[in-house]
Amino acid sequence: MRKILFGVVITLVVLFSFKYCDDKNEDKVTIQENTALIKEQIKNVGKLIVTEGHFSEVFTYKSSKAVFADLMEAKKQAVVIVNADVTVGYDLSKIEYKIDEVTKTLQILSIPEEEIKINPDIEYYDIQADFLNQFEANDYNKIKDTVKKSLMKKIEGSDLKSNAQNRLISELSKFFILTNSLGWTLQYNETPIQNTEALQSLDFKL
Repeated sequence: MRKILFGVVITLVVLFSFKYCDDKNEDKVTIQENTALIKEQIKNVGKLIVTEGHFSEVFTYKSSKAVFADLMEAKKQAVVIVNADVTVGYDLSKIEYKIDEVTKTLQILSIPEEEIKINPDIEYYDIQADFLNQFEANDYNKIKDTVKKSLMKKIEGSDLKSNAQNRLISELSKFFILTNSLGWTLQYNETPIQNTEALQSLDFKL
């Protein structure tokens, strides 16, 4: 009788050992599959998202200098018309992240800074210049600097940057949806993301 009981106990131990090993192997395979899915999602999102805008501006450039021992003033001016195509984008292929399979956590370490590109088309009209104060390369450089600063102010005052960030958040939401469906946790640096709305309040310049 004892031998029979001993044999049953040994059989049960062996069966439970196999089941435990099978469960562990199944968990390991599942984690590896989930990790592969997350990496694939990051790869798919890793693209350049761009928001485009167009700005126009007209201004008059004026400059003067004293000549003949300050006895006279030589002037020059031009009407400048600017049409500029502007893009604000995020290159998501530069996202830095870490996957922790033990804690089942996808941690976003850093988001690339926004890239602002300005392509101005500058045209000059009604150019007037005294003989002793002609237009030079330095004048055109000053005009380009003025145009760039003016356009940057317009960009800051527009909704172009906020629209670009909304598109960024939309892409990051895909990470949350996937990790949440797999039972994983999404973090931005040390901050756990509990829902898609939490992405709205993140400071992407950390």
